[in-house]
Amino acid sequence: MDRLSTMDVSFLYFEEANTPMHVGAVLICEVPTEGFDYDRLVRLITERIALVPRYRQRIKWVPAHLANPVWVDDPAFDIAYHVRRSALPRPGTDEQLQELVGRIMSRPLDRDWPLWEMYLVEGVSEGRFALISKTHHALVDGLGAIDIGQVILDETAEPARSEIVPWVPQRSPSSLDLVTGAIADAVRSPASILESIRSEAVDLQRLANRIGEKSLGVLSAMRTVARPPQSSPLNAPVGQARRFAWAAADLADFKALRIAHGVTINDVVLAVVAGALRSWMQQRGEPVTLRSTVRALVPVSVRDDGESSSGNHIAAFLCDLPIGEPKALLRLQRIAYEMGQHKSTGQLTGAQALAGLAGFAPPTLHNLGARVASGMSRRLFNLVVTNVPGPQVPLFAGGARLLTCYPVVPLARGQALSIGATSYNGQVFFGLNADREALPDVDLLAGLLLEELAILRTTAKGRSGLGSDRSSAGE
Repeated sequence: MDRLSTMDVSFLYFEEANTPMHVGAVLICEVPTEGFDYDRLVRLITERIALVPRYRQRIKWVPAHLANPVWVDDPAFDIAYHVRRSALPRPGTDEQLQELVGRIMSRPLDRDWPLWEMYLVEGVSEGRFALISKTHHALVDGLGAIDIGQVILDETAEPARSEIVPWVPQRSPSSLDLVTGAIADAVRSPASILESIRSEAVDLQRLANRIGEKSLGVLSAMRTVARPPQSSPLNAPVGQARRFAWAAADLADFKALRIAHGVTINDVVLAVVAGALRSWMQQRGEPVTLRSTVRALVPVSVRDDGESSSGNHIAAFLCDLPIGEPKALLRLQRIAYEMGQHKSTGQLTGAQALAGLAGFAPPTLHNLGARVASGMSRRLFNLVVTNVPGPQVPLFAGGARLLTCYPVVPLARGQALSIGATSYNGQVFFGLNADREALPDVDLLAGLLLEELAILRTTAKGRSGLGSDRSSAGE
């Protein structure tokens, strides 16, 4: 039995009716000359789903929560349930598509089925169609894991042919099997006996050792956490409904700023977000002073070379975006300095250590601990900003050229906005997922991202090649 890790199962515990924990993507493609329909998409996924076996598995819980749940084959797996069809009414505008994305992302995934869905959206204007994917965060971390959306893409217009591999689901374990497996895992790992059976007795020596090993990083992270973020309209009660907006920009502009100012591409992304938030809050009449900041949680992958490719290995930086700073270049420099300080003082290590401490909670208490952490999120940060580098060559889905790729990042309790960025084929695509009531003007914020990038672009003129380039591709 393949058991969910502590990190993976935490995404299930974080989930509530108003905060579904699925990540998504909006892939907009050009209809090829031979056409593209639902049957073609189903056939493509059927051929390649064997490459992602988790997508034919569902979650089964261990009785009494003696251990984390396990992945089991779904004996009634029905690809037609997961691959769905929709269409936009004429004229099929981008605004209509964004409205549909918001509605689809509002609905939680059914845990009685494998935790993913994909929608073929026909009737998009200018000879296009869209693929909207939803995958539970327990399946993917955005960097190391393989998503169903990846395996249907090719680097050529001629799809790579795959033989349909016959699939026979394995027998689902009984309740007795699950309990026996939990006990066997505890025996193989003696420390887990204390965690799962004697929940009131913690191995204090082991805990002290683990804290000691990561003490510098923990203290660095805790110093940031000890200073709560400033109040913000981004923190509001989250309902079930969502709005979605997007923006696209040239990757070359980000690279030019990276070279001109000796920063990383991720620093530029954060600076663009900071400037857009400043303008957005000012236009809403929100008070913005020289000391105003918005704290962003910036997730990063912490999977080491040689580690298993399955499951989540995520840490995060907390970065105070200086929205009170009136000059765009100074905002960029302050963000670059803070992110550099986090790396040099070990906050990443601290984030790993803090996440690791959560694993000391017995599975029976993990639900409670994760919910408490979710409730505290508004006291730790104001929004989530992700940046995931993608391939810089054209890709095709069943012969259809992929034009754009917008990420959809879930909302936590009290977090009314999340911003995802991904680069693909020379462009950077921003996806803004927002609570429908708290941010009715999320489309305005999306437009302000491009305005801020245009302002920053003027600071790079005549400075190309200056400064040390301290980033690798995608940073």
